[in-house]
Amino acid sequence: MASDDAQQVLRYPIPASAVLAPPAEWARLRQRCPVARVALPSGDEALLLTRHADVKQILADPRFGRLLTAPDAARISPSEPGGVFDSPRETSELQTGGGHQRWRRTVGQWFTAKRMAALRPGIEATAERLVEDMVERGQPADLKASLAFPLPVWVICDLLGVPVADRDSFGYWSDTMLNLTRYTPGEVAAAQAEFAEYLTALITAKRAEPGEDLLSELISGTGWSERQLVATAQGLLVAGHETTTNMIGKMMVMLLADRRRWERLLADRSLVRTAVEEALRFDANAGFGIPRYIGAEVEVGDTVLHRGTTVVCNLAAANRDENVFDGAAEMNLDRTPNPHLAFGVGAHACLGQALARTELRTVLDVLLRTLPSLELAAGVDELRRIEGLVVGGLREVPVRW
Repeated sequence: MASDDAQQVLRYPIPASAVLAPPAEWARLRQRCPVARVALPSGDEALLLTRHADVKQILADPRFGRLLTAPDAARISPSEPGGVFDSPRETSELQTGGGHQRWRRTVGQWFTAKRMAALRPGIEATAERLVEDMVERGQPADLKASLAFPLPVWVICDLLGVPVADRDSFGYWSDTMLNLTRYTPGEVAAAQAEFAEYLTALITAKRAEPGEDLLSELISGTGWSERQLVATAQGLLVAGHETTTNMIGKMMVMLLADRRRWERLLADRSLVRTAVEEALRFDANAGFGIPRYIGAEVEVGDTVLHRGTTVVCNLAAANRDENVFDGAAEMNLDRTPNPHLAFGVGAHACLGQALARTELRTVLDVLLRTLPSLELAAGVDELRRIEGLVVGGLREVPVRW
């Protein structure tokens, strides 16, 4: 790599000039400085990885975890050590080593592809109802508020046994917990405390009257402490709706921004599966990325990462790697194979990826069938990104039909 590039410290996250386009800096970094120095929102320094092979290597290495509690780990946000990626000491054993493997086996039973296939009819019926309600209210409409937000919330609340009527509170709590810049440390702490208090009361109620849901099963069958149960429920509720809500909106903007993409799907519905995978790969607004604390010396490419280094794996930049994806800068709806890293890889790969895929495919199927004339009600350059959110997204997705 060029010495000047290696010495330069970039502000991270790197801003993009357009809603759908990646920062121009990504391509330069992959080619000339794949291990780059960056300053995080906290002011601490980390290293940024942008190549597919490097990101995959670090994420797949079981020695490196996402907990940033070591004294020499970089802080992501100024609110606390590790910021939104940190976990209390009482719950950290669920996130590392054998404890994490047992946690994944226990919770993962509820997120298998087979279970998701069984949930598909209910998800489809809910999506159809939400679309009907949106049409009844008239156009233009915000597809995010009308469909992309309520659907994943309903699904994850149903799985966990949480009243869907409380979804507005989840929206605020998750936005606060996942935002690096919008809220003060006091506001973040207050939101976390409110969320924990709510879940503690819910767990107490389910101990007395268990239901046929994930949370009731965890309460009765794991022996986990209350704090571990709260942390698990909190994590699943936030991750289970926030990422998919935003991805539905971004996917639809990608497909509608170029009418030829939408028309091609209308002509060939069998492309829905590969189109969803390509939207996941092509997403240039995926958010912060995945941090890792390097606990042992490791060589990445031609660079040695020393013990005590914090790295940020930029999944979206890696998914644009020209050495892995032919025509990486183009959206190819029938791209096969598509080894994107949108859900991560290794021991900490997204537990809910089968659920996310089911929801994305279902939404796309329903909209193609019920609203073939769907189009954006604003220019792409008029759309607004959500600033500061760990998970990238758009404030609204205005549509008409």
